[in-house]
Amino acid sequence: MNPRRALFLNSCCVLIAALASSLATARTIVKAAATTLKTRAVVLIVLDGFRWQEIFDGPEDDLMDAKHGGAQDATQLRKDFWRETPEARREALMPFLWTVVAKQGQIYGNQHKGSVAQVTNGFKFSYPGYNEMATGYPNPQINRNQFGPNPTATVFEWLNNQPVFHNHVAIFGTWDTFNDIFRAKQSGLLVRAGWNLPWAEHLTPREQLLKKLYETSTRVEDDDAPDSFTHEDLLDYLQNHSPRALFVGYGETDDWAHAGKYDLVLQAAHEADQRIAQLWDTMQAKPEYHDQLTFIITCDHGRGSGLKLWRDHDKNIAGAENIWIAVIGPDTPPTGEMTNVPRITQSQIAATIAQLLGQDYRTAVPQAAAPLPVLPK
Repeated sequence: MNPRRALFLNSCCVLIAALASSLATARTIVKAAATTLKTRAVVLIVLDGFRWQEIFDGPEDDLMDAKHGGAQDATQLRKDFWRETPEARREALMPFLWTVVAKQGQIYGNQHKGSVAQVTNGFKFSYPGYNEMATGYPNPQINRNQFGPNPTATVFEWLNNQPVFHNHVAIFGTWDTFNDIFRAKQSGLLVRAGWNLPWAEHLTPREQLLKKLYETSTRVEDDDAPDSFTHEDLLDYLQNHSPRALFVGYGETDDWAHAGKYDLVLQAAHEADQRIAQLWDTMQAKPEYHDQLTFIITCDHGRGSGLKLWRDHDKNIAGAENIWIAVIGPDTPPTGEMTNVPRITQSQIAATIAQLLGQDYRTAVPQAAAPLPVLPK
């Protein structure tokens, strides 16, 4: 054999062996981690388009009026949510997030304190954002909300295709487009999103009432049902089911911002915080979840700033790439509000969900971003 060819083949064999060894090591690490992790179920909760500014600073003074924020009752709005310090304001707005999640877990994205969380898709609106967080990487082809069925499986579909998680993965959301994002028609996932939900032939009295509300309520948004409807549907589902991977998408924070109703944005966020608290308590009360549950709470994109651009977000609006991410669970150290830490991205969420469940998503999807640094080193 030609000496050069022999050297080349030998080098290839060494490289392949090294790659195989690295892969085996990665799998060993994941399996070892799975034996020590306490998390049995992960819930990803998204407050659509809710800015990091309100999360960390609380309500914005200049927007709590009729002129710039469309407030119906500015006096009552200030009584409900205005406090003298950012810390007091944010806790009044999101009490569960700040008295429980931020104290017992971690929260990223306060740019005043050297913590940056961002989307990487460049478009800064919903479908690209949900795709990025659910697949682990941006898809430049997804450049509109009306894109249609996602060409790529999400981490939820990937988990559902594994025997240990099959039929233990569920998607609940207010937005009809979640049916496309999570490929309801082909993924095999339980997807209950938008107004037109799939209903069983035989319903309980509670389910009959909920179905009637969906069918007879005025549709303020044609493609986005009220957060309260989705939440009650989810609670009803959890009475008889125990998913190990769950997505929950609340949409009113984005709807009211686009409508220029800052008071309703704040009310929707406050109510979402209470729903997250109720969901936490409800799931923790079940033996299969107690002290074995991790919540990841975030938004799909940010928004602009100032007296007008707070309403909007897209690739041309500066700052709409900035988001926030909070994590609470038995495997996440209670570090609290993160300061002076490396930038994190929305694309890291998918691998984080899998890692918390003891799975190596990046072996199957190498282009996915690394997990968030929410586990002990």
